[in-house]
Amino acid sequence: MGKITGFMEFDRKAPEKERVEERLKHSNEFVKPLTDDELNRQAARCMDCGIPFCHSGCPLGNVIPEFNDAVYKGKWEEAYEILSSTNNFPEFTGRICPAPCESACVLGINRSPVSIEEIEKHIAEIAYKKGYAKAKRVLINSGKSVAVVGSGPAGLAAAAQLSKAGHQVTVFERDDKPGGLLRYGIPDFKLDKWVIDRKINIMEEEGVVFICNTEVGKDITAKELNAFDAVVLAGGSTIPRDLPIQGRGAKGVHFAMDFLKQQNKRVGSSSFEQEDILATDKHVVVIGGGDTGSDCVGTSNRQGAKSVTQFELMFQPPASRTEAMPWPTYPMLLKTTTSHEEGCERYWSVNTKEFVADEQGKLKALKVVDLEWEKDQLGRPVKFTEIEGSEREIPCNLVLLAMGFLHPQHEGLLNELGLEYDQRGNVKAQEGSYRTSADKIFAAGDMRRGQSLVVWAISEGRECARKVDEFLMGVSELETKDALPVA
Repeated sequence: MGKITGFMEFDRKAPEKERVEERLKHSNEFVKPLTDDELNRQAARCMDCGIPFCHSGCPLGNVIPEFNDAVYKGKWEEAYEILSSTNNFPEFTGRICPAPCESACVLGINRSPVSIEEIEKHIAEIAYKKGYAKAKRVLINSGKSVAVVGSGPAGLAAAAQLSKAGHQVTVFERDDKPGGLLRYGIPDFKLDKWVIDRKINIMEEEGVVFICNTEVGKDITAKELNAFDAVVLAGGSTIPRDLPIQGRGAKGVHFAMDFLKQQNKRVGSSSFEQEDILATDKHVVVIGGGDTGSDCVGTSNRQGAKSVTQFELMFQPPASRTEAMPWPTYPMLLKTTTSHEEGCERYWSVNTKEFVADEQGKLKALKVVDLEWEKDQLGRPVKFTEIEGSEREIPCNLVLLAMGFLHPQHEGLLNELGLEYDQRGNVKAQEGSYRTSADKIFAAGDMRRGQSLVVWAISEGRECARKVDEFLMGVSELETKDALPVA
């Protein structure tokens, strides 16, 4: 490594952010880049640890110590070549990945881990600035065509890899612009959409064709997919988990993704037909403690909510590892996001019993109750009981349901194809081959795996692309990585 004693000399340093009062005035990214000296010191913290557990912590298998060493030495083209050999979209993951690699960092045993995600982001941005990130057209075409349904991270990764293998790739997207979850599920203040457009432009230069405003199974029939030599289904897990309790029909109860998608379209000057869902001058309650819930918090504050409260059914997680979360496993720890910093009351072990509406049917309050959880010896939840006397009403004008997703949409394309589903309602595909029950049709990402991380979707898209290439050509030279257990 570049500096053997770097991990002892330098502390982890987070990048500076705009002040809360300033960043709430806009919807753009607000994290400032590290200086050259700061980046050099952060890369120097990567240890000569012998066994880099960060490799296995990363679903993509990024070769992390090697690109950290290149950054430390100022070899930016080499750093980008190493990183992009395993990750098609470091400009995305460097912004929105929860960094399971950092949880597996050896330095993290007793100190703050290396700032892997931040370094990754800088490698990508400097590569664009210096001209290393550019289109690379293949010299030999295979003569085979592949349809990719869905332009989220899994679909984009599959398309990029299959195009690299020389196939003609067409990506179908039912929205007006490509990107899927990246464009319409993640707020601009976390992922500015010019970052997506920049990459899409490169993919188009490489020969990938994007057809938007087209829903396969509706605008194009499943039979028309037969014109392609192979098909990759890469739609997301889009059916949200509902909360069917008394008063569910009250005006003011919405799914989180409907709220976020509208705001992203609003910011991106795209039209939508649905009635506005706005947090302006409202008491907002977000039900669900994950990243989607956090995104709702940040968006609500930018829209000028009177108050923002976030409920989580589960108990509050610990701030540091416990015996049940040994290194290098991915720990379920208390996470305070930049959106929480901007203003939010957070409550754990709360169950919503009823949506309370006024005489006009508009939401005015939530009836909730506190819970007491029984845990096993490893601290895992077993069951809960309601705490007697804790039932109360919380004033509320807007509820955003952010409790995760069940499975992909069955109606339309998937049912028309007659595909088999697994026990959770995801498309059933053979482990290791990504092949579905239908001839020449493959599935990847949330559609096959279920709701997961963007980095896992990219990994699935890459692995699926290799299997499609093998199916079409008998052999594949695309990079691969052995499947890892779910983090």
